[in-house]
Formats: sequence, C-alpha cells, structure tokens
Amino acid sequence: MKKAVINRETEKLELHFDKADYQSLPAEDKAAIKSCFLWSRTASAWVSRAKWPHTYAAEKLAERLGFDKPEKEGDRLTFAEKVEREADRAEARADRMDARADRAEKTAEALQKPMNDHHGDIAFFTQPNINTSAGRAFTRYRNRVYEQFDRGIEEYRKSEYYRQRAETARETAAGEKYNDTGYLARRIKETEKTVRDIRKLIDHFTGLLTRLENGETLTHFDGTPVTLEWIDERGVDACERLEAAEDKLAWLKNRLEEIGGVRFSAENVKPGYIVKVAHHGTFEVLKTARQNFTGKCTTTGMPLVFAFAEITEIVKAEEKTPETHPFKVGDAFTVRVYANGYTKPPVKVVWTVTRTTDKSVFLENENGDKITRRPFKETWRENEWGMTIQDTSDGTVYKSSTTT
Repeated sequence: MKKAVINRETEKLELHFDKADYQSLPAEDKAAIKSCFLWSRTASAWVSRAKWPHTYAAEKLAERLGFDKPEKEGDRLTFAEKVEREADRAEARADRMDARADRAEKTAEALQKPMNDHHGDIAFFTQPNINTSAGRAFTRYRNRVYEQFDRGIEEYRKSEYYRQRAETARETAAGEKYNDTGYLARRIKETEKTVRDIRKLIDHFTGLLTRLENGETLTHFDGTPVTLEWIDERGVDACERLEAAEDKLAWLKNRLEEIGGVRFSAENVKPGYIVKVAHHGTFEVLKTARQNFTGKCTTTGMPLVFAFAEITEIVKAEEKTPETHPFKVGDAFTVRVYANGYTKPPVKVVWTVTRTTDKSVFLENENGDKITRRPFKETWRENEWGMTIQDTSDGTVYKSSTTT
C-alpha cells in the first residue's frame, strides 16, 4: 500500500507505505523523509512536521517518491475543539513529565545513597590511597561512590527540568494565554490579516477563472497552462482556509469579550500616565495612537511600543501638558545635499525656519526651496527635540527645549 493522505482532523500530511518499501529507499530519500516527516505509531504512518496549508515541501517530496496526489480524509475540527484538544494533550504531557521527574528523583536518591550512608564517617573521606589489594579495592569503591553521587546530581537536575516542563504544560492546559487580553488582541490582529489575504487570493482565482472563460490563454511561471481544474482545486483549498480562519477569528473575539474586552484606549490613557504592561512592568506613556502607545520604562528608561490591550492597570493617572517644540523663526541649520546619484561631492545648504505651528515647522533655503517638517521628541535624550530635514547622515537636526 502506497498512499498520501491529508488528515483534516490533524491538518497533517500522512504517508502510508509498507516497511519493505521504506527499507528499499536509498539513504538520501530516507534522510529527506525524516527531514519533513515524523513516524507516528498512532497513525502507523509518516506524518508531516508542518500543518496544512504549509505542507508544500512535504507534498513535493511525496510526489518525487512516487505517491499519488494526496487525498483529504476526516472532518476539520473547529477552533474550539482544537483548543480543547490542546488542553487535553497538554494535561497528558504534564502527567508524563511528572512521572519522568519522579523516576529521575528516585534514581538520584539511589545513586547518592552510598555517599549519604557514609555521612559523618570522616575516615572514609580522608583515608589515603594504600597500595595493597585491600587498599586499592577500597579506593575503587570510594571512586565509584563519588561517581554515583555526581550522576545523582545530574538526575536531580533532570528531575527539575521535567518539573518545569510539567508546569509549563499545565499552564497550557489551563488556557492561561486565552485569559490574556494582549495575547488575544495580537492573535485577532494576525487572524484578521489572514482572512484579508485569503479573500484577496479567492478574488485572484475568480479573476483567473473569468479570463479563462473569456477565451484568454494563461500560463504558470514555468510555462505550463493554467487549467480550470487547477483553479478549482486551489479555490476549494482557499475556501476551506477562509472558513477555518473565520471560525478562529470568531472564537478569539468571543473569548476577548468574555474576559472583559480591551478596557484601555487613547480615550482613557493620556501622555504622562503610569501604566502596568503585562510581562514588562510599569511604563510612562509618552504618546498615544489609535491602537498603540509609546511608553518609557520607569526602571530602565527604555522606550517601547505596546498595544493598549497589553495594559493591565493604570498605576497613576496624571496627564502631562503636551510639550512644545523649541524650533523658532530665524533658526538656521546647515545640512549636506548630494546630487546626481552621489556622483559629486556634497553641497552644504542652509535651511532657515520661516514659520512654526504647534506641530509643524516651515523652512526655506537660499535657493527659494520650501519644505514643511514635523519635529519629534527624542526619547533617548532628555529635553531634546529632533527634525529630519532630509534623509542623509546629517539630515536630522536637534535642538534642546532648554535652549534660550
């Protein structure tokens, strides 16, 4: 039996063939299979590492090995069912890790028992090596005790490693990430993009179908003709992917609403507020946008950008009065200008501020050229403002707000 199957339930590509067929393959083909697939005793087949629709490399390998076009079997799980299955598997994994930790701990105790039995026996540890048959036997025994004790330490470390893995698995089983508004908001944003991309792909296939029906001849990059069967197959796959993505998006949005939704936005978070960001600490809000805000860490001073969904609470709600940039009418700045594709030496040009507003600066050079720029507050330098006149090494100029 030689059969390729896409299991809708696991979303994996499975290769079913006899052991004799596998044994007869050359070494390079066996290595290629192991690079794209893992052997599953449950499925009694080689199962792809990647999930559909990212199984292109695995499908190409199956085609090269002589497998027919993969058939789809089983029913697709809803995203809610996937979450439930993920929790069940994580719980089972946690139990396995705990069992391994217990075994490692018992092994460590057994290995270190001889050393512990000699606890308080000073002569055992201080007796010198004696070059007699009894003395050499004692030395070998003591060395074995030392070696066993060292192996016991490694077993204790292994036990601690398995305990940590069990703890991580139980956090997964408890669905902690689905109680994090920041995590849900990021996944929603990603899934919305996926839905948009798949819809564009479906529109593309629809356009190709219309062009073929109108008698136009279409070819792929390799020159092979685009057929109705190829468009229909890709269209069906895209529709299945769209259905799965929309199901996932609906579940994530519902879950976000269940835990209270996104409580913070530019309407209730203002520059100057001190907010707590999940997994990152407290930040002073520097500026806000529609979905994100820029904050400065209160401990390190590092500026970072976060989504409002990452905020867990407002520590201090004191709004700062917006600062005004220090650029004034008459300020002059000299920058270098490159012409003709950087083939000639740069020329220094003086730009003079002719007018300012709260957010913009209007400049003019000696040639009569006029530009408008928007200054920005430098986050790494205290009381420093910058303004990019042009995109060169010295094209950004700076001025301190404390300059008189």
